[in-house]
Amino acid sequence: MTATTMKAWAVVANGAPLAEIDLPMPEPQGSEILLEVTHCGVCHSDLHLWDGYYDLGSAGRFDIIQRGIALPLALGHEIVGRVVKLGPEASGVTPGDIRIVYPWIGCGTCARCMAGEDNLCTKQRSLGIYQHGGFATHVIAAHARHLIDPGDIDPALAATYACSGITVFAAIRKVMPLPPDAPIVLIGAGGLGLSAIAVLRALGHRAIVSVDTSAAKRATAASAGATATVDGLAERLDKAIIAACGGQPIAIIDLVNGSGTARAAHAALAKGGKLVMVGLFGGELTLPLPFMPMRALTIQGSFVGTPGDLQDLVDLAQGGGLPALPIETMPQRDANAALNRLKDGTVTGRLVLVAVPS
Repeated sequence: MTATTMKAWAVVANGAPLAEIDLPMPEPQGSEILLEVTHCGVCHSDLHLWDGYYDLGSAGRFDIIQRGIALPLALGHEIVGRVVKLGPEASGVTPGDIRIVYPWIGCGTCARCMAGEDNLCTKQRSLGIYQHGGFATHVIAAHARHLIDPGDIDPALAATYACSGITVFAAIRKVMPLPPDAPIVLIGAGGLGLSAIAVLRALGHRAIVSVDTSAAKRATAASAGATATVDGLAERLDKAIIAACGGQPIAIIDLVNGSGTARAAHAALAKGGKLVMVGLFGGELTLPLPFMPMRALTIQGSFVGTPGDLQDLVDLAQGGGLPALPIETMPQRDANAALNRLKDGTVTGRLVLVAVPS
């Protein structure tokens, strides 16, 4: 008998524990494809959605309802699943195929989407944000071009590539090309920071400086291939970064992106340097404007990545080409406990929820 409902572990009220609820089983329409979720990573972005707001510094807070997000919502956008059913206009995959699901879905018809830049569409329909994501037994992919064959990559690791992987991959592309021995600073040594170290190493980069407030995370970053580490609690973080780099760095990727890290990164940059802002920690950055042209600085935001970025990252990772991250798995039904562990800062690497047969 075909199931008419699916299970979801959903936000029903911001800040309240996730609830296990039944939702109607999605029916794929047009080019859509229904997948059974096998793995789903737990991401810091999920915490902001769970809390219900973003910190905008002096501008106050930005509530998720202002983004058009409605509850209840099954979080989760780092998804690997098994193809179950194709819509009447879908092709390119077969039931039973295991695929990474690209979650940053746009409208599908605008110039950005047609150029393969779905993540920059102004009419986002992202999984786990605007529609139910991978904290559920099933999920809908918009099109076969959003499904990437993981090849020989472990599916728990492959799931993280849909967000943390392409997020750092796209950010690194924004500071490249650079000589292999030019220091690249990574602020944050959690899951994103470790992913960035792995990608840089796979690309042959040899000077990687990792910044974090946690000594344990700095040690993990060093074990993962960071060539220098910096205590994020240093009184003058900008000077500590410069010292670790042996001079002002040309490239800093802020995976935390709070007021303090952004100020230190801006102050540390070399003339002509670039700061790529990735994290959503919150706050604001006030700049002395004459220094921007005088120092010829670039400050650029980077929001996840494109389907092409995901495909390129997966290609890079084949055959062990990308060093594996520390991955810890938990049963899908323990999604609430996983979120709390992430919020408490007790996770090194990435947490991935795994479907457990009932």
